[in-house]
Amino acid sequence: MNRWVLTATLAQRAAVRYTPAGLPALDLSLQHESEVSEDGTTRKVSMEIKAVAIGAITQPLLAQVLGAASVYVGFVAPSRNKRGLLFHITSVEPLA
Repeated sequence: MNRWVLTATLAQRAAVRYTPAGLPALDLSLQHESEVSEDGTTRKVSMEIKAVAIGAITQPLLAQVLGAASVYVGFVAPSRNKRGLLFHITSVEPLA
């Protein structure tokens, strides 16, 4: 199963573009920081990840304020240039 859930802040958002099929698409950067346990040791994780949203999910992301924290759900796939991975967002829920 390829399902990813990430709590992050919206760091960057590009202008809306359209896929060849005419769907709206947004390229985003998400910033994540947390502490996780690995083999009994606490490890601090800090990363920025590239993401894309395609279709109706672009609307709530356009309304989101930069720096706002949310829970992003989606899947990971190869990037368009096949150099690395890209997080495809399928749903977003603002953190209260």
